[in-house]
Amino acid sequence: MAHNKPKPDNRSDNVEKLQTMIMNTIENMEEAEATMEFANEKDRANIEAKNDRRRESIDAMRSEVKDEYRAQQNGYNE
Repeated sequence: MAHNKPKPDNRSDNVEKLQTMIMNTIENMEEAEATMEFANEKDRANIEAKNDRRRESIDAMRSEVKDEYRAQQNGYNE
């Protein structure tokens, strides 16, 4: 039986990927907020709840960016 080797952990572009994800999430929040003007009360509440979750995700991603910077400074980016 053949054993597959795991791919090496290449973290060199993690910060870039995280920053792209943050920007995309912010854009999604802005688009959702723009649609709230035309939404009924129930949909508006759902949009607000989803944007709250997006804010939490953004905070987590920003924290991860800081961790990645620290890892790169300590030589763990490969």
